[in-house]
Amino acid sequence: MAEERRRRLTGVVVSDKMQKTIVVRVERTVRHPLYKKVLTRSKKYKAHDEHEQAREGDLVRIVEHRPISKTKRWMLEEIVLKKEG
Repeated sequence: MAEERRRRLTGVVVSDKMQKTIVVRVERTVRHPLYKKVLTRSKKYKAHDEHEQAREGDLVRIVEHRPISKTKRWMLEEIVLKKEG
């Protein structure tokens, strides 16, 4: 069987106010080329949430998908950890 080649990212939902769309902040660490300090960089992705099950603060995994709209190219794969409360 062919191996899945779609990228997967894990991040925190920062907004769930749109219909069937969540905004996920994905953090990564990079090392400064000159000073060698480890920095945290983040990027926000819009992801499709068909059943509107993810809530703000949840830790989720998103998977690369065909373009759904002008800015949505990711789809919710699973909710890794629900936010308490």
